[in-house]
Amino acid sequence: MSTEHPARTFLVIDDDKVLCDAIKDYFSSKTVEVLTSQSGAGGLAICSQRKVDVVLLDQKLPDVEGHTLCPSILKQNDQTKIIFITAYPSFDGAVKAVKLGAYDYLSKPFELEELNLAIEKAFRTIDLEMVEQIQKYRCEKESEETVIVGGDGGLSDILKLVDLAASTNAPVLITGETGTGKDLVARTIHYKSLFRGGAFIEINCAALPESLIEAELFGHEKGAFTGAVTSKKGIFEMAEGGTLLLNEIGEMPLNLQAKLLSVLEGKKIKRLGGGLITPVNFRIIAATSVDLERAVGKSFREDLYYRLSVIRIHMPPLRDRCKDIPKLSDYLLQKIARKSEVKLPDSEITKLMNYGWPGNVRELKNILERAFILQKGPSLYPSELLVTKGNFQRGALQATFAENDLKTLEEVEKNYIKHSLDKLSHNYTRTAKSLGISLSTLKRKLKEYDLS
Repeated sequence: MSTEHPARTFLVIDDDKVLCDAIKDYFSSKTVEVLTSQSGAGGLAICSQRKVDVVLLDQKLPDVEGHTLCPSILKQNDQTKIIFITAYPSFDGAVKAVKLGAYDYLSKPFELEELNLAIEKAFRTIDLEMVEQIQKYRCEKESEETVIVGGDGGLSDILKLVDLAASTNAPVLITGETGTGKDLVARTIHYKSLFRGGAFIEINCAALPESLIEAELFGHEKGAFTGAVTSKKGIFEMAEGGTLLLNEIGEMPLNLQAKLLSVLEGKKIKRLGGGLITPVNFRIIAATSVDLERAVGKSFREDLYYRLSVIRIHMPPLRDRCKDIPKLSDYLLQKIARKSEVKLPDSEITKLMNYGWPGNVRELKNILERAFILQKGPSLYPSELLVTKGNFQRGALQATFAENDLKTLEEVEKNYIKHSLDKLSHNYTRTAKSLGISLSTLKRKLKEYDLS
């Protein structure tokens, strides 16, 4: 015979043994363990020995008034739901019980089906509270991890802008190359803002097919299109009271840009296939690795650009803040190695500072993770892994273009992408991995530089 307890525990505290037995019989086929007690003292003893999910508590007990037990029961487990039983003349007792923490009450006489509905409602409330607690814990952990490392290397002004953005609900536009930490900046703004109690939701506009983006953002009603077998909330609705990060906003189709602008201006949305207008309230942050100023009037709406860039934050590439690399490497290693004793020799720090980092902070993190996995002692040598990624050292880059005068960053990037493609036989996947960027970013840059 199994000794495991059912998932739910239900305690009946009532001096009517016939009622206790009837309730126990009724729930015998359900995944609920029913405990009974004919006295207040006996019921409290059970609560002190067992985790009880729901208590059915009668007002008239032989040793105590039922409502006076509520604080003692909740002291044993503050998540226990108390359903109070009262006769109509004792309605005042139900009011007192609710004031003392009872979850619900039933009036005698009641049907067992009515009791079943009340208990199921209590169980659902327990489940929702558990989800809320998990979500709160996850948000607290995420909040602790939103640390922007740097300052001496060029992030001091950015940190001031982050604090400014967090103090308002104005839209924010974060720009910068792939891997520079735009999503981290967005999360930091969220957890410092008045919207931190809500959800932080991120959607990558480049990762979704154009045909699905609108349905994902606005939601849809059943039958709105082929495959819409049920109604579904959109991301705009799910972000209510929180922050929505639209990553790679530069990849959003033009027709959707007009609709997004309408949402920002009117704070209202309508699901696909529906007629109901729903008000929404969320903080919007947009991020992009595209030069939106150049795209304005071509692939991006000018009015939307100015609406999104009320506060503008540009994340510099890691190669432009190499002084942050020692502190950043130390922080990343603490997260990667946790309690393991590992270190980077000074010579390795120098080599990391002299590397070009086309994949920025994301590439640095990946290199350190690989070095930690492959380590054979207390010291890490991530520079040994850099050679396999195209030898994009500052010295090598300087030598490559030694015959020319200074070039723009765009020219350097274009030429290096072309060089990498030729080196890897135009294999897009390997080239993107070698450069430390996503495949979608590589394809976009090929189109931008007419290299496809």
